[in-house]
Amino acid sequence: MRRENFSAKPIEDHPARWQDAGIAHLYCLGMDAAVETQSQTGWQHELYDLLRESAITQIAYVPDAGHSILIDRSLADPSVHSIALTTEEEGVALIAGADLGGTRAVLLMQSSGVGNCINMLSLIKGARFPFLTLVSMRGDFGEGNPWQFAMGQATEPVLAAMGVVCLRIERSDEVIPTMNAALTMVFKGAQAVAVLLSQRLIGAKPF
Repeated sequence: MRRENFSAKPIEDHPARWQDAGIAHLYCLGMDAAVETQSQTGWQHELYDLLRESAITQIAYVPDAGHSILIDRSLADPSVHSIALTTEEEGVALIAGADLGGTRAVLLMQSSGVGNCINMLSLIKGARFPFLTLVSMRGDFGEGNPWQFAMGQATEPVLAAMGVVCLRIERSDEVIPTMNAALTMVFKGAQAVAVLLSQRLIGAKPF
Protein backbone atom coordinates (compact mmCIF):
# COMPACT_ATOMS: atom_id res chain seq x y z
CA MET A 1 0.00 0.00 0.00
CA ARG A 2 1.75 3.16 -1.18
CA ARG A 3 0.98 6.47 0.47
CA GLU A 4 0.19 9.46 -1.70
CA ASN A 5 2.10 12.70 -1.14
CA PHE A 6 -0.81 14.54 0.48
CA SER A 7 1.23 17.63 1.27
CA ALA A 8 1.34 18.48 -2.44
CA LYS A 9 -2.46 18.65 -2.77
CA PRO A 10 -5.07 20.97 -1.27
CA ILE A 11 -7.23 19.39 1.38
CA GLU A 12 -10.37 19.56 -0.73
CA ASP A 13 -8.78 17.16 -3.22
CA HIS A 14 -8.42 14.38 -0.68
CA PRO A 15 -10.94 11.55 -0.46
CA ALA A 16 -14.01 12.45 1.55
CA ARG A 17 -13.43 9.56 3.93
CA TRP A 18 -10.45 11.38 5.48
CA GLN A 19 -12.55 14.46 6.16
CA ASP A 20 -15.36 12.27 7.51
CA ALA A 21 -12.87 10.70 9.90
CA GLY A 22 -12.02 14.11 11.31
CA ILE A 23 -8.32 13.89 10.44
CA ALA A 24 -8.09 16.01 7.31
CA HIS A 25 -5.87 18.46 9.17
CA LEU A 26 -3.26 15.73 9.48
CA TYR A 27 -2.30 16.03 5.85
CA CYS A 28 -1.57 19.72 6.18
CA LEU A 29 1.32 18.71 8.46
CA GLY A 30 3.31 17.03 5.68
CA MET A 31 2.43 13.38 5.60
CA ASP A 32 5.19 12.83 3.03
CA ALA A 33 7.51 12.69 6.07
CA ALA A 34 6.38 9.06 6.43
CA VAL A 35 8.50 6.56 4.55
CA GLU A 36 6.77 5.31 1.44
CA THR A 37 8.41 2.30 -0.16
CA GLN A 38 7.09 -1.18 0.55
CA SER A 39 10.53 -2.33 1.73
CA GLN A 40 10.57 0.40 4.36
CA THR A 41 6.94 0.14 5.44
CA GLY A 42 6.42 -3.63 5.20
CA TRP A 43 6.84 -4.05 8.95
CA GLN A 44 3.95 -1.66 9.55
CA HIS A 45 1.62 -3.81 7.44
CA GLU A 46 2.82 -6.91 9.28
CA LEU A 47 2.22 -5.12 12.57
CA TYR A 48 -1.35 -4.24 11.60
CA ASP A 49 -2.04 -7.82 10.52
CA LEU A 50 -0.72 -9.07 13.86
CA LEU A 51 -2.96 -6.69 15.80
CA ARG A 52 -5.97 -7.96 13.90
CA GLU A 53 -4.96 -11.61 14.31
CA SER A 54 -4.78 -10.88 18.04
CA ALA A 55 -8.47 -9.86 18.09
CA ILE A 56 -7.86 -6.13 18.50
CA THR A 57 -10.96 -4.43 17.12
CA GLN A 58 -10.66 -0.90 18.50
CA ILE A 59 -7.83 1.40 17.47
CA ALA A 60 -7.66 4.78 19.18
CA TYR A 61 -5.25 7.38 17.85
CA VAL A 62 -4.13 10.96 17.74
CA PRO A 63 -3.16 11.67 14.10
CA ASP A 64 0.58 11.13 13.61
CA ALA A 65 2.76 10.46 10.56
CA GLY A 66 4.62 7.69 12.38
CA HIS A 67 1.40 5.68 12.68
CA SER A 68 -0.06 6.68 9.30
CA ILE A 69 -0.17 3.19 7.78
CA LEU A 70 -1.81 1.67 10.86
CA ILE A 71 -4.34 4.51 10.89
CA ASP A 72 -5.07 4.22 7.17
CA ARG A 73 -5.59 0.48 7.35
CA SER A 74 -7.83 0.74 10.40
CA LEU A 75 -9.99 3.34 8.68
CA ALA A 76 -10.36 1.05 5.66
CA ASP A 77 -11.11 -2.04 7.77
CA PRO A 78 -14.88 -2.54 8.28
CA SER A 79 -14.22 -4.91 11.18
CA VAL A 80 -12.39 -2.27 13.21
CA HIS A 81 -13.64 0.72 15.16
CA SER A 82 -11.05 3.41 14.41
CA ILE A 83 -11.42 6.31 16.83
CA ALA A 84 -9.74 9.70 16.40
CA LEU A 85 -9.08 11.28 19.80
CA THR A 86 -8.93 14.93 20.79
CA THR A 87 -6.29 14.13 23.40
CA GLU A 88 -4.28 11.05 24.30
CA GLU A 89 -5.73 10.41 27.75
CA GLU A 90 -9.11 9.69 26.17
CA GLY A 91 -7.48 6.61 24.69
CA VAL A 92 -6.54 5.32 28.14
CA ALA A 93 -10.19 5.44 29.23
CA LEU A 94 -11.28 3.91 25.91
CA ILE A 95 -8.99 0.92 26.45
CA ALA A 96 -10.43 0.38 29.93
CA GLY A 97 -13.95 0.55 28.51
CA ALA A 98 -13.08 -1.92 25.77
CA ASP A 99 -11.86 -4.41 28.35
CA LEU A 100 -15.05 -3.99 30.38
CA GLY A 101 -17.02 -4.68 27.20
CA GLY A 102 -15.06 -7.83 26.42
CA THR A 103 -13.07 -6.48 23.48
CA ARG A 104 -9.46 -5.49 22.86
CA ALA A 105 -8.07 -2.07 21.97
CA VAL A 106 -4.76 -0.34 21.33
CA LEU A 107 -3.76 3.31 21.68
CA LEU A 108 -1.53 4.89 19.01
CA MET A 109 0.26 8.07 20.02
CA GLN A 110 3.48 10.05 19.67
CA SER A 111 5.91 10.41 22.57
CA SER A 112 4.99 14.09 22.84
CA GLY A 113 1.50 13.01 23.93
CA VAL A 114 2.59 10.59 26.65
CA GLY A 115 2.64 13.37 29.24
CA ASN A 116 -1.07 13.94 28.67
CA CYS A 117 -1.81 10.37 29.80
CA ILE A 118 0.02 10.20 33.11
CA ASN A 119 -2.82 11.01 35.50
CA MET A 120 -5.29 8.85 33.57
CA LEU A 121 -2.89 5.91 33.83
CA SER A 122 -3.91 5.80 37.49
CA LEU A 123 -7.10 4.16 36.20
CA ILE A 124 -5.09 1.39 34.54
CA LYS A 125 -2.85 0.86 37.55
CA GLY A 126 -5.57 1.06 40.19
CA ALA A 127 -8.09 -1.18 38.43
CA ARG A 128 -5.47 -3.45 36.80
CA PHE A 129 -6.79 -3.12 33.29
CA PRO A 130 -4.73 -4.66 30.47
CA PHE A 131 -3.26 -1.77 28.51
CA LEU A 132 -1.39 -1.64 25.19
CA THR A 133 -0.05 1.47 23.50
CA LEU A 134 2.25 1.96 20.52
CA VAL A 135 4.34 5.10 20.88
CA SER A 136 6.11 6.67 17.90
CA MET A 137 9.19 8.27 19.39
CA ARG A 138 10.52 11.79 18.96
CA GLY A 139 13.52 13.36 20.63
CA ASP A 140 15.94 10.51 20.07
CA PHE A 141 18.10 9.31 17.12
CA GLY A 142 18.50 12.09 14.54
CA GLU A 143 15.82 14.41 15.99
CA GLY A 144 15.90 17.90 14.47
CA ASN A 145 13.29 19.67 16.62
CA PRO A 146 14.65 20.88 19.99
CA TRP A 147 11.13 21.00 21.46
CA GLN A 148 10.77 17.23 21.08
CA PHE A 149 13.73 16.24 23.25
CA ALA A 150 12.26 16.92 26.70
CA MET A 151 9.24 14.62 26.44
CA GLY A 152 11.02 12.19 24.15
CA GLN A 153 13.73 11.59 26.73
CA ALA A 154 11.20 11.49 29.58
CA THR A 155 8.80 9.04 27.91
CA GLU A 156 10.26 5.77 29.20
CA PRO A 157 11.01 6.81 32.81
CA VAL A 158 7.62 8.52 33.18
CA LEU A 159 5.73 5.49 31.89
CA ALA A 160 7.81 3.18 34.08
CA ALA A 161 6.98 5.32 37.11
CA MET A 162 3.28 4.66 36.43
CA GLY A 163 3.82 0.90 36.22
CA VAL A 164 3.87 0.62 32.43
CA VAL A 165 6.40 -1.85 31.02
CA CYS A 166 8.31 -0.32 28.09
CA LEU A 167 9.56 -2.44 25.18
CA ARG A 168 11.70 -0.53 22.68
CA ILE A 169 12.06 -1.44 19.00
CA GLU A 170 15.08 -0.22 17.02
CA ARG A 171 14.98 -2.42 13.89
CA SER A 172 12.27 -3.78 11.62
CA ASP A 173 13.22 -7.39 12.39
CA GLU A 174 12.41 -6.75 16.05
CA VAL A 175 8.84 -5.60 15.40
CA ILE A 176 6.95 -8.90 15.28
CA PRO A 177 8.85 -10.68 18.10
CA THR A 178 8.51 -7.64 20.36
CA MET A 179 4.83 -7.20 19.55
CA ASN A 180 4.14 -10.88 20.20
CA ALA A 181 5.80 -10.47 23.59
CA ALA A 182 3.78 -7.33 24.32
CA LEU A 183 0.48 -8.96 23.33
CA THR A 184 1.17 -11.91 25.62
CA MET A 185 2.11 -9.64 28.51
CA VAL A 186 -1.00 -7.49 28.08
CA PHE A 187 -3.75 -9.94 27.26
CA LYS A 188 -2.49 -13.01 29.14
CA GLY A 189 -0.45 -11.36 31.87
CA ALA A 190 -2.90 -8.44 32.43
CA GLN A 191 -0.07 -5.91 32.29
CA ALA A 192 0.26 -2.36 30.97
CA VAL A 193 2.80 -2.26 28.13
CA ALA A 194 4.08 0.53 25.90
CA VAL A 195 5.90 -0.45 22.72
CA LEU A 196 8.26 2.38 21.81
CA LEU A 197 8.94 2.71 18.08
CA SER A 198 12.29 4.47 17.89
CA GLN A 199 13.33 7.00 15.29
CA ARG A 200 15.90 4.50 14.01
CA LEU A 201 12.89 2.39 13.03
CA ILE A 202 10.35 4.95 11.82
CA GLY A 203 12.82 7.55 10.51
CA ALA A 204 14.15 10.73 12.09
CA LYS A 205 12.36 13.99 11.37
CA PRO A 206 14.12 17.34 10.86
CA PHE A 207 11.05 19.41 11.83
